[in-house]
Amino acid sequence: MFHIPTTRVLVLLVMGTVGLSFLPGCFVAELVGGIGQNIERYKKIEVLAEYDGLDNATVAVVVHCDPSILYEHPSVSATVSMNVSKRIQENVPGAKVLDYRHVMQWQYQTPSWSMLPYGEIASELGVDRVVSIEIYEFRLNPPGNRYLWEGACAASVGVIEKDGWETDAFARTWEITSQFPDMQGVGRESATESSIQMGVLAKFVDQTAWLFYRHVEDKYPDAI
Repeated sequence: MFHIPTTRVLVLLVMGTVGLSFLPGCFVAELVGGIGQNIERYKKIEVLAEYDGLDNATVAVVVHCDPSILYEHPSVSATVSMNVSKRIQENVPGAKVLDYRHVMQWQYQTPSWSMLPYGEIASELGVDRVVSIEIYEFRLNPPGNRYLWEGACAASVGVIEKDGWETDAFARTWEITSQFPDMQGVGRESATESSIQMGVLAKFVDQTAWLFYRHVEDKYPDAI
């Protein structure tokens, strides 16, 4: 069986439907180019893990939020902790992830946990790896403007290796910034607060969890 390129099939179908075979060649060429651009625009690509050290390891996800963020958005820490833990458990080969509720309970019962040496955090939680997520920005509006939606979440992400060469330093670090919605100028009447918060957290969880396993994502994530 022979194969006709997808772009050519689409063009032939359109030509057969609306009689484009009678139109000038330049018009057909423009149509071919336009369809090709749209196909390229919405392509998906497979991306490898940036860090595969969670494979076959016991893992804890520890989330730390600036107190001002928790004051305005108290559910952010638990939402990120639960969903990143779930993604790693489901997608990283052989990973055994500590229940996020156990991690949060340990944080609550250990008020000075953030001052502990990194290696000691891993030891106290009884895991090989700790994924540390420090959220330092979370907002739903542009600074000083409550009439528009412009969600953003920014965090420093690091991995602690209990058996690494330097247990009291991160083995790898990343800066993650997520925004939702993708377009600017979205007024308050166009969406609810909960939908904007869910949108920005969903993008943040994607970008963070994807660091640790092979996945498929948009080739052009900002295309709308």
